[in-house]
Amino acid sequence: MGLPLRLLAQVPAAGQAYTDARAGYRLVYPRDWQVYQSDTKPPVVSFYAGEEWAQAQAAVSLTIRPVPARRLNLNLLAAGQADSVWQGIMAQPQARVLRLEQHDAGTYQEIRYDYTYAATGGGRTHVLGRQLWRGGYAFELEYRAVAAADGRHLAAGRQLLESFVFAGKGLPSRRYAEQPCDDKMYGIAALRFHNGQWEDDCRTIHEFSVSRPSTAPKQHRLALPFQSYALAKGFDNCLYAVTKSPTDAPELVYRYNPATHTGEYTPWRLPRQGSENVWISAATDERGDLYFITSSADLLVRVSPATDSVSVVWAADPLRKTPYYAAIGFPGAGTHANFCIDDDNALYEVYSTDGSLLKIDLTTRRPGTELMQLGGLPERGGYSDLLVQRDAAGRRRLYLAGPKALYDVDLNLRQATQVRKGIYTDLAGCNVFRSPAKPVTAPRTPSTALWRGRVLDAVTYQPLPQAQLRLRGTGGPEITVQLTPQGTFAVGGQTGYPYVTQVQLAGYLSVDSLYTLAPGASVQDILLRPLNVGTTLSLDKVQFEQGQAALLSSSTPALDQLVVLLTNNPGMTIELRGHTDNVGDPQKNVELSQQRVAAVKAYLVNHGIAEGRITGIGLGGAEPRASNAQEATRQLNRRVEFRVTGR
Repeated sequence: MGLPLRLLAQVPAAGQAYTDARAGYRLVYPRDWQVYQSDTKPPVVSFYAGEEWAQAQAAVSLTIRPVPARRLNLNLLAAGQADSVWQGIMAQPQARVLRLEQHDAGTYQEIRYDYTYAATGGGRTHVLGRQLWRGGYAFELEYRAVAAADGRHLAAGRQLLESFVFAGKGLPSRRYAEQPCDDKMYGIAALRFHNGQWEDDCRTIHEFSVSRPSTAPKQHRLALPFQSYALAKGFDNCLYAVTKSPTDAPELVYRYNPATHTGEYTPWRLPRQGSENVWISAATDERGDLYFITSSADLLVRVSPATDSVSVVWAADPLRKTPYYAAIGFPGAGTHANFCIDDDNALYEVYSTDGSLLKIDLTTRRPGTELMQLGGLPERGGYSDLLVQRDAAGRRRLYLAGPKALYDVDLNLRQATQVRKGIYTDLAGCNVFRSPAKPVTAPRTPSTALWRGRVLDAVTYQPLPQAQLRLRGTGGPEITVQLTPQGTFAVGGQTGYPYVTQVQLAGYLSVDSLYTLAPGASVQDILLRPLNVGTTLSLDKVQFEQGQAALLSSSTPALDQLVVLLTNNPGMTIELRGHTDNVGDPQKNVELSQQRVAAVKAYLVNHGIAEGRITGIGLGGAEPRASNAQEATRQLNRRVEFRVTGR
């Protein structure tokens, strides 16, 4: 059973502060609302209006859950997350989308939505929501209340949602590219001492200390389920390997987590390695991508954990074009495919016979002009890998796995110094790519927009595919937009530009509105009100001089639209209904509302509508549609409406 919470925090003037330092967010909720936390998993924190949670009149819930592994490293907005939210909304009965927009802030992504739907037992429910994604976690905030309570709670709920901000680092990121590579380096042990003798291993992994690489390593005995020559370290501090068997068949990459001593196969499948070839070496680049190469060096493959993709970098050894290739590529020569990648995107290979180094620009695939001979190495032997790593002082080190020892190479002097004894088939590390965090800037706001939605009946919320939808941009031609059989539409345009939108359908009040398209993809439905007897429609754009019955010139388009409606429906009769706020003498307000009704009726009659089709009544302040406590809402009460009295 959940418990009501009372949070002791600094109280801002606008409300009560709520902060979660561990999750890294804060928000402000109304002073007269309560807090309730469930005992579910994941837990839900709710802020509600009312004395008891069970009788909450309105509530905002906040849930934090991990993004599923299959979507963890995706750009969720680009992957269609907004479409998933939209489909979920449309699955609700008689749903109407008031707004659905997406935003990429750089450090996080977000979708905002606003919709209503038909609640069980009658009435409608109003839902506002924000879904935010940061560090592989989804933060879901949602306001819910009956739509009839909008006047009491909607503004407070909206303000609570708007107040949510990320604060501090929060939860450690689960996304691959956002995890810092640690200082540990590893090597696959070629041999092991078992039952009093040395034998082939290639399954045990040694873990070295960067500060003291000469000391005895920590051993992860038989960590791999197969023998391997190729090992790479990911930015997630897991190790990735593939079998050394010459299968000439696609092979899955294996992930081993040295922190938990557990492993599993990934879904990443390397292509066939080719006849008489094995996967002989692996490395990591500055993006955290993993590379695997065959013993002939003719096939280099990149695995991108952030996108779950596998691609071929090259299918022919770039060194074949060099004048010195004959010295390393003759029949019976050792391999030169064991490699590492530097932080300047240079790929270094080592010739297994004498330890000479070769360099290839990974971006251009252009090889270096010479073989780099090193001093301090045995004349002949099995040189098996390279690794660039930073030491405890932050200095770059190039480690070379030799025939019976690990060496530290000074490239300037072209000299190698023995660090420790040991035979390793491959080395792995990635701390050379770790750099101070760079400021993250939000992506550029898209210059184009895509508006999607449906045309719906304002009473039944059923789609109206027969409606005619037209758009016209500033100074541009009119565009007719096709509706699907489900009443949906999709319109492309320029971000921030106003578009005149006209929607018409026989038996419905036409819509003539101005829409400004939000950046990127957004969703907003259009409602058409049926012209049934008893339907009351507000003439919101009909305005008068302050305290007078004189029409303002800005009222003309709305009045002309009513003229067209009555002309196109010659059997329709209407009742004009005038309203005021409650300020001043009630009788004078009634008289003013009557005079304004008379002014509208005169305009209609002067434009060809028979006087007998129009009746009118002035109601003064008797039927407010909003509070009269503030000027902003009193304006909503000063209005003229018309009610359909006959068809």
